[in-house]
Amino acid sequence: MTARPLFIFAGLYLLVLYAPIVLLPLFAFNDGTVIAFPLQGFTLDWFAALLDTPALHDATLNSLIIAVSTAVFATTLGLFAARAATRYRFPLKGGIVGFIMLPLVLPEVIVAISLLVVLMQIGIDPGLWTIILGHTLISTPFAIAILQGSFSNMDNSLEEAAIDLGETRWGTFRLITLPLVTPGIVASLLICFTISLDEFIIAFFLSGNAPTLPVYLWGQLRFPARLPVVMALGTILVALSVILLMIAETYRRRGLRRAGLKDTGGFL
Repeated sequence: MTARPLFIFAGLYLLVLYAPIVLLPLFAFNDGTVIAFPLQGFTLDWFAALLDTPALHDATLNSLIIAVSTAVFATTLGLFAARAATRYRFPLKGGIVGFIMLPLVLPEVIVAISLLVVLMQIGIDPGLWTIILGHTLISTPFAIAILQGSFSNMDNSLEEAAIDLGETRWGTFRLITLPLVTPGIVASLLICFTISLDEFIIAFFLSGNAPTLPVYLWGQLRFPARLPVVMALGTILVALSVILLMIAETYRRRGLRRAGLKDTGGFL
């Protein structure tokens, strides 16, 4: 009896959270330009229209370039930071790690405005590289959080044994450490890619003449006749995000099984 209110709350929470997402494919396949019930019929025309929009193709290419670059940069920085945070002791370690993780709690609009002001002051015009810089800044804490778990779950004695047997530190990292944390690296790449692909606020302030896909979608909302096309594209993005998160979770669990640890919860 005591768990019943919790189940009701959880059900209402999931309904409010996912009901708008469920509506996306309903209206994306609806044969009508008015986003309202009742539905008029089934059609694939809105998905076909995505193939005939050059501006959309340019925005998608920009987003993919930014997302891939962000995933690589953020994961690389996260790998170094997570390694240092879990394996070494140094002065002000807690404060430094906390400062690096600060973008997790800062409002993105504050980060975006600050970056824009700084970049304009040093003479850098907004564009793809400025967006990559901003996305790397907000994605690196997520990479660190994921990779810290991978390093923490790894047995230190494996590295010590390799060094005792005459292997160099770089060789130990390449042959022992890196394969063991590979699932975490893959999960970090996928999560950072998803975060960058879906991010709007920083891209809106720093895009300049190179809009990303979310910025392009926001611009299309001004035209009511384009809403079904936006719904179709939103459906594809949601499906892509879910697939990437499922792959990231699969690699995370594979890493835990390889380390012989019990799964206590994750992304999904």
